[in-house]
Amino acid sequence: MKADAQDAAREDPPHPALVQRVTHLLEACRGKRVLHLGCANHPYTVATLADGSLLHLRLQAAATELWGLDSDDDALALLRAQGCERLVRGDLEALDRLDPQAFASLSADGFDVIVAGEVIEHLPNAGLFLRSVQSLMTPRTLLVLTTVNAYCGFRAATYAVRGRGGTREPVHPDHVAYYSLATLRRLVDGCGLVTRRTLFYDLGHEHRPHLRPALRLLNDVLVRLAPQLADGVILECTRASAATP
Repeated sequence: MKADAQDAAREDPPHPALVQRVTHLLEACRGKRVLHLGCANHPYTVATLADGSLLHLRLQAAATELWGLDSDDDALALLRAQGCERLVRGDLEALDRLDPQAFASLSADGFDVIVAGEVIEHLPNAGLFLRSVQSLMTPRTLLVLTTVNAYCGFRAATYAVRGRGGTREPVHPDHVAYYSLATLRRLVDGCGLVTRRTLFYDLGHEHRPHLRPALRLLNDVLVRLAPQLADGVILECTRASAATP
């Protein structure tokens, strides 16, 4: 009986839904006051501005008020040239040391949503980021983290076939880590945040045209059979002091 009770306590949570990353972020930010971290998408700022895929511009059309933060001055200048306002330079691992006047025009209500899309895998000290970002969060702020899935099926297949015995990985040159839902959630929980929802995101419409047809097909078959092999993961978090919804 005791073992049965322990097994019941360890019952698996509901299966994470499979979503389109950009669509999900736009809906999460629609009509909200939003801070977008890593907004310039360096070193691909010029390319994503040219093809219209830069996430910050798309969020700008959805949010009531959008702020952007990035550490690259040149990339921020490119955004300003496109008419983007409310841009702040800052270090993602030291958000608690920002100039107090950086967001001076915000009310005491702060941000409704903070988007950290595809940034945590670039950070050598992710714990510093997750602790310092809480200085910009109120109890009702939703932090949305997205990152590449450590168990992404089509990347594993690509590595198996074209990895040259481990000398060639299908990885972004600036990435320093991979996360799964479990490891990212463990990191988040250990930094004083509470995970409210977990999701998988599929191969995005913005990436599909750049992938070989065979890999697109492989991705679709794998994700249909096992959503946990999807392109990436999403965690939605609040501060630990936030009231349970």
